[in-house]
Amino acid sequence: MEHIDSLDHALDTEPAASGEEARPRGGRAAEIREALQEEIETGKLPPGSPLDERALAARFQVSRTPVREALQQLAAHKLVTIAPRQGITVARLSISRVRAIMEGIGELEATCARLAARRVDDALRRKLEAALQQCQDAAVEGGTEEYGAANVAFHEVIYVGSRNPYLADLIRDARRQILRYRLRDFVTKAQINQSLQDHRRIARAIEDGDEVAAGQQMLLHVPSGSTGFSEFLARIPMHLFEAEPGDA
Repeated sequence: MEHIDSLDHALDTEPAASGEEARPRGGRAAEIREALQEEIETGKLPPGSPLDERALAARFQVSRTPVREALQQLAAHKLVTIAPRQGITVARLSISRVRAIMEGIGELEATCARLAARRVDDALRRKLEAALQQCQDAAVEGGTEEYGAANVAFHEVIYVGSRNPYLADLIRDARRQILRYRLRDFVTKAQINQSLQDHRRIARAIEDGDEVAAGQQMLLHVPSGSTGFSEFLARIPMHLFEAEPGDA
Protein backbone atom coordinates (compact mmCIF):
# COMPACT_ATOMS: atom_id res chain seq x y z
CA MET A 1 0.00 0.00 0.00
CA GLU A 2 1.48 3.32 -1.02
CA HIS A 3 0.48 5.19 2.12
CA ILE A 4 2.42 2.75 4.27
CA ASP A 5 5.43 2.65 1.96
CA SER A 6 5.66 6.43 2.26
CA LEU A 7 6.27 6.15 5.99
CA ASP A 8 9.64 4.47 5.60
CA HIS A 9 11.04 3.09 2.33
CA ALA A 10 14.06 1.63 4.09
CA LEU A 11 12.13 -1.00 6.00
CA ASP A 12 12.08 -3.55 3.19
CA THR A 13 15.81 -4.24 3.58
CA GLU A 14 15.78 -4.38 7.36
CA PRO A 15 17.24 -7.63 8.76
CA ALA A 16 15.04 -9.93 10.80
CA ALA A 17 15.18 -9.58 14.54
CA SER A 18 16.62 -12.37 16.66
CA GLY A 19 14.31 -15.38 16.77
CA GLU A 20 12.03 -14.17 13.99
CA GLU A 21 13.38 -16.78 11.56
CA ALA A 22 11.90 -19.50 13.77
CA ARG A 23 8.39 -18.99 12.36
CA PRO A 24 6.98 -17.93 8.98
CA ARG A 25 6.80 -14.16 8.52
CA GLY A 26 3.07 -14.31 7.75
CA GLY A 27 2.46 -16.27 10.94
CA ARG A 28 4.37 -13.72 13.02
CA ALA A 29 2.39 -10.86 11.44
CA ALA A 30 -0.85 -12.66 12.30
CA GLU A 31 0.24 -13.06 15.93
CA ILE A 32 1.04 -9.35 16.18
CA ARG A 33 -2.26 -8.42 14.54
CA GLU A 34 -4.21 -10.59 16.98
CA ALA A 35 -2.41 -9.10 19.97
CA LEU A 36 -2.99 -5.52 18.82
CA GLN A 37 -6.61 -6.21 17.84
CA GLU A 38 -7.31 -7.58 21.32
CA GLU A 39 -5.78 -4.46 22.89
CA ILE A 40 -7.80 -2.17 20.63
CA GLU A 41 -11.08 -3.98 21.22
CA THR A 42 -10.61 -4.13 24.99
CA GLY A 43 -9.64 -0.46 25.24
CA LYS A 44 -6.03 -1.00 26.28
CA LEU A 45 -5.26 1.00 23.15
CA PRO A 46 -8.03 3.65 23.05
CA PRO A 47 -9.18 5.33 19.83
CA GLY A 48 -6.60 7.88 18.72
CA SER A 49 -3.65 6.13 20.37
CA PRO A 50 -0.45 6.45 18.29
CA LEU A 51 1.21 3.25 17.08
CA ASP A 52 4.94 3.40 16.45
CA GLU A 53 6.45 0.74 14.19
CA ARG A 54 9.87 0.83 15.83
CA ALA A 55 8.43 0.51 19.33
CA LEU A 56 6.16 -2.35 18.25
CA ALA A 57 9.05 -4.14 16.54
CA ALA A 58 11.08 -3.89 19.74
CA ARG A 59 8.16 -5.03 21.85
CA PHE A 60 7.48 -8.13 19.74
CA GLN A 61 11.20 -8.72 19.05
CA VAL A 62 10.83 -8.75 15.29
CA SER A 63 11.85 -6.62 12.35
CA ARG A 64 9.45 -3.93 11.23
CA THR A 65 8.23 -5.94 8.23
CA PRO A 66 5.78 -8.22 10.11
CA VAL A 67 4.71 -5.23 12.20
CA ARG A 68 3.89 -3.33 9.03
CA GLU A 69 1.96 -6.32 7.67
CA ALA A 70 -0.02 -6.57 10.91
CA LEU A 71 -0.87 -2.87 10.76
CA GLN A 72 -1.96 -3.21 7.13
CA GLN A 73 -4.34 -5.99 8.17
CA LEU A 74 -5.74 -3.89 11.00
CA ALA A 75 -6.18 -0.95 8.62
CA ALA A 76 -8.08 -3.21 6.21
CA HIS A 77 -10.50 -3.95 9.06
CA LYS A 78 -10.70 -0.21 9.89
CA LEU A 79 -9.20 -0.67 13.34
CA VAL A 80 -6.20 1.57 12.65
CA THR A 81 -5.68 4.63 10.46
CA ILE A 82 -2.51 5.10 8.43
CA ALA A 83 -1.95 8.62 7.13
CA PRO A 84 1.09 9.70 5.07
CA ARG A 85 3.42 11.95 7.09
CA GLN A 86 1.02 11.80 10.04
CA GLY A 87 1.68 8.33 11.33
CA ILE A 88 -0.46 5.44 12.50
CA THR A 89 -3.20 5.63 15.13
CA VAL A 90 -5.99 3.49 16.51
CA ALA A 91 -9.00 4.46 14.39
CA ARG A 92 -11.60 6.81 15.78
CA LEU A 93 -15.23 6.71 14.69
CA SER A 94 -17.52 9.71 14.47
CA ILE A 95 -20.54 9.89 16.74
CA SER A 96 -22.86 9.56 13.76
CA ARG A 97 -20.95 6.47 12.60
CA VAL A 98 -21.17 4.85 16.03
CA ARG A 99 -24.87 5.61 16.18
CA ALA A 100 -25.42 4.13 12.71
CA ILE A 101 -23.56 0.96 13.65
CA MET A 102 -25.45 0.62 16.91
CA GLU A 103 -28.76 1.20 15.16
CA GLY A 104 -27.86 -1.52 12.69
CA ILE A 105 -26.86 -3.87 15.49
CA GLY A 106 -30.16 -3.25 17.25
CA GLU A 107 -32.16 -4.18 14.16
CA LEU A 108 -30.03 -7.24 13.44
CA GLU A 109 -30.20 -8.40 17.05
CA ALA A 110 -33.98 -7.97 17.03
CA THR A 111 -34.22 -10.08 13.89
CA CYS A 112 -32.00 -12.69 15.51
CA ALA A 113 -34.25 -12.78 18.59
CA ARG A 114 -37.37 -13.12 16.43
CA LEU A 115 -35.85 -16.03 14.51
CA ALA A 116 -34.79 -17.69 17.76
CA ALA A 117 -38.37 -17.41 19.06
CA ARG A 118 -39.72 -18.83 15.80
CA ARG A 119 -37.32 -21.80 15.97
CA VAL A 120 -37.15 -22.33 19.73
CA ASP A 121 -36.95 -25.89 21.04
CA ASP A 122 -36.18 -27.50 24.38
CA ALA A 123 -32.43 -27.44 23.73
CA LEU A 124 -32.48 -23.66 23.17
CA ARG A 125 -34.62 -23.14 26.27
CA ARG A 126 -32.04 -25.02 28.36
CA LYS A 127 -29.20 -22.98 26.89
CA LEU A 128 -31.04 -19.72 27.57
CA GLU A 129 -31.67 -20.70 31.18
CA ALA A 130 -28.00 -21.62 31.63
CA ALA A 131 -26.93 -18.29 30.09
CA LEU A 132 -29.33 -16.41 32.37
CA GLN A 133 -27.88 -18.22 35.38
CA GLN A 134 -24.39 -17.21 34.28
CA CYS A 135 -25.55 -13.59 34.08
CA GLN A 136 -27.20 -13.86 37.48
CA ASP A 137 -24.05 -15.29 39.07
CA ALA A 138 -21.87 -12.63 37.47
CA ALA A 139 -24.24 -9.87 38.61
CA VAL A 140 -24.12 -11.07 42.22
CA GLU A 141 -20.54 -12.28 42.60
CA GLY A 142 -18.57 -10.64 39.79
CA GLY A 143 -17.86 -7.24 38.35
CA THR A 144 -17.57 -5.51 35.00
CA GLU A 145 -15.36 -8.12 33.35
CA GLU A 146 -17.33 -11.12 34.60
CA TYR A 147 -20.70 -9.68 33.63
CA GLY A 148 -19.35 -8.55 30.28
CA ALA A 149 -18.34 -12.14 29.50
CA ALA A 150 -21.75 -13.43 30.65
CA ASN A 151 -23.47 -10.84 28.45
CA VAL A 152 -21.53 -12.00 25.39
CA ALA A 153 -22.41 -15.63 26.19
CA PHE A 154 -26.11 -14.78 26.49
CA HIS A 155 -26.21 -13.06 23.12
CA GLU A 156 -24.22 -15.88 21.53
CA VAL A 157 -26.92 -18.35 22.61
CA ILE A 158 -29.48 -16.25 20.74
CA TYR A 159 -27.26 -15.98 17.65
CA VAL A 160 -26.89 -19.75 17.50
CA GLY A 161 -30.58 -20.21 18.34
CA SER A 162 -31.58 -18.10 15.34
CA ARG A 163 -30.05 -20.79 13.12
CA ASN A 164 -28.88 -18.12 10.74
CA PRO A 165 -25.06 -18.07 10.82
CA TYR A 166 -24.86 -15.34 8.18
CA LEU A 167 -26.91 -12.98 10.33
CA ALA A 168 -24.89 -13.92 13.42
CA ASP A 169 -21.61 -13.11 11.65
CA LEU A 170 -22.94 -9.71 10.57
CA ILE A 171 -23.73 -8.88 14.20
CA ARG A 172 -20.36 -10.11 15.48
CA ASP A 173 -18.47 -8.06 12.88
CA ALA A 174 -20.48 -4.92 13.66
CA ARG A 175 -19.99 -5.38 17.40
CA ARG A 176 -16.23 -5.69 16.92
CA GLN A 177 -16.20 -2.31 15.17
CA ILE A 178 -17.59 -0.48 18.22
CA LEU A 179 -16.40 -2.71 21.04
CA ARG A 180 -13.75 -0.13 21.94
CA TYR A 181 -16.60 2.33 22.71
CA ARG A 182 -18.60 -0.06 24.91
CA LEU A 183 -16.17 -0.40 27.82
CA ARG A 184 -18.32 1.51 30.30
CA ASP A 185 -21.47 -0.52 29.81
CA PHE A 186 -21.26 -2.56 33.01
CA VAL A 187 -19.37 -0.33 35.42
CA THR A 188 -22.15 0.17 37.98
CA LYS A 189 -24.47 -2.30 39.66
CA ALA A 190 -27.41 -0.37 38.24
CA GLN A 191 -26.16 -0.95 34.67
CA ILE A 192 -25.60 -4.65 35.37
CA ASN A 193 -29.01 -5.09 36.99
CA GLN A 194 -30.76 -3.31 34.11
CA SER A 195 -29.02 -5.58 31.60
CA LEU A 196 -29.95 -8.66 33.63
CA GLN A 197 -33.62 -7.67 33.71
CA ASP A 198 -33.52 -7.06 29.95
CA HIS A 199 -32.02 -10.51 29.42
CA ARG A 200 -34.78 -12.13 31.46
CA ARG A 201 -37.50 -10.45 29.39
CA ILE A 202 -35.81 -11.37 26.11
CA ALA A 203 -35.30 -14.98 27.20
CA ARG A 204 -38.92 -15.36 28.33
CA ALA A 205 -40.22 -14.05 25.01
CA ILE A 206 -38.00 -16.43 23.05
CA GLU A 207 -38.88 -19.38 25.27
CA ASP A 208 -42.58 -18.61 24.77
CA GLY A 209 -42.09 -18.48 21.01
CA ASP A 210 -43.33 -14.88 20.94
CA GLU A 211 -41.52 -13.39 17.94
CA VAL A 212 -42.98 -9.90 18.29
CA ALA A 213 -42.12 -9.56 21.98
CA ALA A 214 -38.65 -11.04 21.46
CA GLY A 215 -37.84 -8.45 18.80
CA GLN A 216 -39.30 -5.57 20.79
CA GLN A 217 -37.45 -6.50 23.97
CA MET A 218 -34.17 -6.80 22.11
CA LEU A 219 -34.63 -3.38 20.51
CA LEU A 220 -35.20 -1.90 23.97
CA HIS A 221 -32.07 -3.66 25.22
CA VAL A 222 -29.68 -2.20 22.61
CA PRO A 223 -29.09 1.55 23.22
CA SER A 224 -29.75 2.82 19.71
CA GLY A 225 -32.82 4.94 20.54
CA SER A 226 -32.55 8.63 21.37
CA THR A 227 -32.58 8.22 25.16
CA GLY A 228 -30.46 5.10 25.28
CA PHE A 229 -27.88 6.50 22.89
CA SER A 230 -27.67 9.79 24.81
CA GLU A 231 -26.95 7.86 27.99
CA PHE A 232 -24.33 5.83 26.15
CA LEU A 233 -22.63 8.99 24.85
CA ALA A 234 -22.58 10.52 28.32
CA ARG A 235 -20.19 7.77 29.40
CA ILE A 236 -17.70 8.26 26.56
CA PRO A 237 -15.03 11.03 26.50
CA MET A 238 -15.56 13.15 23.40
CA HIS A 239 -11.89 13.10 22.39
CA LEU A 240 -12.25 9.41 21.52
CA PHE A 241 -14.56 10.27 18.61
CA GLU A 242 -13.57 11.41 15.14
CA ALA A 243 -14.73 14.87 14.08
CA GLU A 244 -17.84 14.81 11.92
CA PRO A 245 -17.28 15.50 8.20
CA GLY A 246 -17.52 19.22 7.60
CA ASP A 247 -16.65 20.20 11.17
CA ALA A 248 -14.06 22.90 11.53
